Amino acid sequence: MEHRNVNAQHGQGMYSASHAGTDLSASTTKVLRNTYSLLAMTLAFSAIMAAVSMSVGLGRGASLVCSITALVLVWFVLPRTANSSAGIGVVFAFTGLMGLSLGPMLHYYLALPSGGAMVMQALGGTALVFFSLFAYVVTTEKDFSFMGGFLFAGLMVVLFAMVGGLVASLFGVDVSAFQLAMSAAIVLLMSGFILFDTSRIVNGGETNYIMATTALYLNIYNLFVSLLHLIGAFSDD
Repeated sequence: MEHRNVNAQHGQGMYSASHAGTDLSASTTKVLRNTYSLLAMTLAFSAIMAAVSMSVGLGRGASLVCSITALVLVWFVLPRTANSSAGIGVVFAFTGLMGLSLGPMLHYYLALPSGGAMVMQALGGTALVFFSLFAYVVTTEKDFSFMGGFLFAGLMVVLFAMVGGLVASLFGVDVSAFQLAMSAAIVLLMSGFILFDTSRIVNGGETNYIMATTALYLNIYNLFVSLLHLIGAFSDD
């Protein structure tokens, strides 16, 4: 799972909204419009970079370097540039690197007999979950800020569990069932983060569309990867 704690630390007490059912303010509508415009562009750019990664046969080592570089950008560079136009360039660099890092995994699945169908199912499932949850929050304007603490705690548990699973695998322990459990947990966790992050935008807790885009991109990225792992594990291939 990739670096989803960009905004998790803001979960406690960010805001309190009691205007469910009212019209969105002009400022909120602007943030939503800018966020989803930038999100659409960065997702498209990420997909292009993933295709480039597969076409050049990017290896796992290079993929790891891309992920680490993206981690550095989102943790140390983006917070300093999020309030300037430079932040947009950082977001594109970040999402481009994330797209590159997907290349080896996508190449593996697409090489399977029904790999194309599995990737499309994961994409469709990701889109269905994301747009359903997004539409629910925007329509109801419910405040999901109370989930921040639970989501952050869940994120930490999953991260530590994944490290433990990695260490166990190094000692020859079969962790395939554990990895499936982690993928299922990440699907639930990212669904919660979609509710939380969208709610923060709708209810005024997040007014920076660059940071909002980054958070939602990571939700979608991790949701897609985890769904693909689950679909691949339960396929006949």
